Amino acid sequence: MFDFDQYLGFLAFLTILTIGFWLMIFLITFVIPYWIGGAAIERIKEIIEEKKAKK
Repeated sequence: MFDFDQYLGFLAFLTILTIGFWLMIFLITFVIPYWIGGAAIERIKEIIEEKKAKK
């Protein structure tokens, strides 16, 4: 059914697909929320400092 080269290509394709899938799951569930949360906290700190500087 498959030649050996086709079999290796198919395995490489499945490997890359699986790695990409788990990388996207990791990024969506951990990295992006951490990034957004950190940016929000920093922005809130800047706003508080601006209010203190005005007073």
